[in-house]
Amino acid sequence: MPRSPMPLRKGSSSDLQTLLAKVGLQGRALEYRNGESVFSQGDPAKTVLYIQKGGVKLSVLSHGGKEAVIAMLGADSFLGEGCLAGQRVRMATATAIGPSTILRVKQKEMLSALHDQHEFSEVFMRHILLRNIRIEADLVDQLFNSSEKRLARALLLIAHYGNQGEPNIDIPKISQQTLAEMIGTTRGRVSGFMNKFRKLGFIEYNGGLKVHHSLLGVVLNE
Repeated sequence: MPRSPMPLRKGSSSDLQTLLAKVGLQGRALEYRNGESVFSQGDPAKTVLYIQKGGVKLSVLSHGGKEAVIAMLGADSFLGEGCLAGQRVRMATATAIGPSTILRVKQKEMLSALHDQHEFSEVFMRHILLRNIRIEADLVDQLFNSSEKRLARALLLIAHYGNQGEPNIDIPKISQQTLAEMIGTTRGRVSGFMNKFRKLGFIEYNGGLKVHHSLLGVVLNE
């Protein structure tokens, strides 16, 4: 089932970066190019990852070869935390969205930081709870909302509307096929909705993508 992006926010990005530096997580920061694989479905799950810059697309592949996008994560997001609960292999494939910097922290180091650093454990728990809330919201969205409304919601979430801090009006280019996989519809329908949103002045796209606050009207309109 498609998921939408859910960045972890505790104040500003610099606040979280400062906290991570204070905790002193022993991790390795790696640079990824747009479209480069961060990890693949079925890989051993031995690390927790934190997106310092850029973003990640999470997707799953069925035995029949069908791919579905299950999450789009932005900066200040954790992923791969399943290994902390005994998950031995990656259940999805993570692919970089644009140039990205991602911190890899070994399972043992992460567990130690969560045990010893109370402030950090609170922030991480908030991340887990927000992820669960978003999953529930995505389920409701998928079951009850139209494709047009699901697309509008996905674009607003990608731009971080509704999160703390200023929305990211200019966001990296995302293919219409990826958007279609996120909301469970066809590329043709996404293309039609995107053209409609652009004509109405809700979005702009020419290389990159700009999402305007007025797009909220599509989501709120019953």
